[in-house]
Parts: sequence; structure tokens; C-alpha cells
Amino acid sequence: MTLSNLIVVGASLAGLRAVEALRRRGYDGRITWVGDELRLPYDRPPLSKQVLRGEWSEERVALKADYAALDVDLRLGLRAASLDPRERTLKLNDGAALSYDGLVVATGARPRLPPWAHGAPRIHALRTLDDALAIRRVLEGSPRVAIVGAGFIGLEVAASVRALGLDVTVVDVAEVPLAHALGTAMGEKLTDYHRDRGVLFRTGVGVARPVGGAALERLELTDGTSVRADLVVVGIGVTPETSWLDGSGVATNDGVLCDVHGATSVPDVFACGDVVRFDHPIFGESMKVEHWTNAVEQANAAIARLLDGPAAPAPRSVPYFWSDQYDLKLQFAGRTKPGDDVRIVEGSVEGKDLVAIYGRAGVLCGALTVNKPGALVKYRRAIADRVSFF
Repeated sequence: MTLSNLIVVGASLAGLRAVEALRRRGYDGRITWVGDELRLPYDRPPLSKQVLRGEWSEERVALKADYAALDVDLRLGLRAASLDPRERTLKLNDGAALSYDGLVVATGARPRLPPWAHGAPRIHALRTLDDALAIRRVLEGSPRVAIVGAGFIGLEVAASVRALGLDVTVVDVAEVPLAHALGTAMGEKLTDYHRDRGVLFRTGVGVARPVGGAALERLELTDGTSVRADLVVVGIGVTPETSWLDGSGVATNDGVLCDVHGATSVPDVFACGDVVRFDHPIFGESMKVEHWTNAVEQANAAIARLLDGPAAPAPRSVPYFWSDQYDLKLQFAGRTKPGDDVRIVEGSVEGKDLVAIYGRAGVLCGALTVNKPGALVKYRRAIADRVSFF
């Protein structure tokens, strides 16, 4: 089938890279690009750091692109409402019905919120630029801050809050923050690094409810104690934006189910970015990879499959992400599980720079570097090659 009318749904990093890949590959037909925010695509990693600390303007996080050359019908501030693959029609929330030959889903995810957080004042999630700006405005009043969720976003926010000289307490149901991602020893090292800089931790406990109404005073915890807070930032994960695909025949299960190329269960519908769940060819498990590099790689893979068909080469990318906290630059490649073997091969837990490798069933499955920005490349390649854990 000749492609002449394509739709990309989602105007963030994955959507932008998909549009750029189409034009770079020589596709000269119509592209309709739909995004639910009124903003052009922007970079999300600085939101928890430079934007939150007031160091970067809104303009600085904008993703650079030659929008004139991309020549798209850009529909910002609109959401996908439903998809009808039989009629090859996408309906938007303004009532418009758009026809397509091929469609790329890049709708990303929304923050997951516990029941006690919905509609509560001074309780924020951090996903969008508007979220970051709203939190920054509250931080200007020097509040006491509680962060619920000690994942990478939560700890980046904690580091930013401490850089502003404000009190912050991190609450997490896990006993050791990030142990699920980095192992217990590395999780404890990072937690201690935060403690040394004044962050308080309440681990192994959840939140029961906020107290104080509109004038938030504290969070009551499930063990009967409480944390004083004027501002709460919740970072407990995200939920893929797939509800608009209900009834379409596109298979979903905590994400759009895809093959490694980004092809969905419906012909001529592809997906990329945080919304995707796929069986990873290296690790042999179903996973979502909610990181910057993956959004770019999956966008390129989905467009290659869309334009080239089954002849497109199968990607074998190893998940990769980074996190900046204080003067630490953490980079990780691979996939870890509780019980993996961990070995430090450079530096030490006591120092500020190290390389740790992870093994499972005698095979290298992950690598962590701290303040060793050039060291990860060889390990990412070795993980892809399934080398022995040495």
C-alpha cells in the first residue's frame, strides 16, 4: 500500500523523533501530528533539576527542531478520543475525525496518583513543564517538602529541594530506595549520600492521608506517625495513556503491546516511547522502558518498520538511563532483578566514582557507573552480546 496520509499521536520526544524519522527517510506525504499539550515538544529530564531550581527558563527546555521543514498539520491542545482501524479513522476530543494510512502511537504516560492525592491542594505530580513550574512557584515560598516515592524522579527532586536550602523528607514503602533497580548496596549508598546532605527518609512505610485541608500541614503515615509538610510531590510511577484505544482491537496490558519493531496487534498501527510494552529480545521478558534514549530508539524502529515493512532490521537495544543528583552523575544500562549478583570493578562504595556490574545466571545483565561518563559504552555493548558475568 502506498502511504500518503500518516498520523502521529503524541507531541513529546518520541512523537517528534517519529516525525523527523519520516521526513529523514524521504516520506513526503501528509503528516498530522496530534498533541494534548499546548506546547511544542520539550525535554523532560531538566524538569526535576534545572527547571525546578529556577536555573532554566521554559524556552531552554524546548526540543530543537525545524518545524517548517517537517511540514506537518500540527494539532496541539487536542487528545485522541478513539481509534477505528476498520475505517482507518482517529477521532479527537473536539469531534474531528481524521483518516490515515498509517498511525504511530506516542501518547506516553501520566503520573500514577494514590487515592488520597486526587484533588488535594499542594499535592503535585511532576510530569509536564506546567507541573514543574507550578511546583517551582510553591518552592519560592520556602515550604517544608515531603516527597512520596524514592525512585529516580523523587530523589532528583529531593536533591533540587536541598540545593534550594529547603527541608525535605522522602517517604517510601520500600526499606531501601532504588534497591529494585540498583541492588541493596547501591541503593543504600545513594540514600546515605542524600542523608549526608540533609534529606530525611521514612522508609518501609506508606501514606495514610494528608492532614490540614487546603492549608496542608502534614502527611499521616500508615505506622501512625506523621511528616510535617506544606508541599507534597508524588513520584510513584506512571500509567500508560492507552484508554483511548479501548475497543479498537489494539492490544494493551499496562502499555500498548508491541513486537520489537513497535508493530501493534492492528495492521498499520505502530507505537513508540513510554506507552510501549514489548518482549525484550535480549532479556526475554515483557517490559516497558520509560527512558529518554529508548523513546528515540523506538521511534526510529517504528518508522523503519512502517516504511520498510517486515524487511526492517530488528533492533537489539539495551535499556539505558541517567540521573543527576547533587554532584553525582549516575548512568545505568541493562535490567536488574532482586537477587542479581553485584560486583564493583572500579572505585568503591565509599567513593564518589565507581563502576558496578550485575550478573544473572552467569551472564552480564547490567552496569552502573557513578561519575564515570565514558565507562558505560563498553558494558552496554557487552550486555547486548550476552557476555559472561566476570
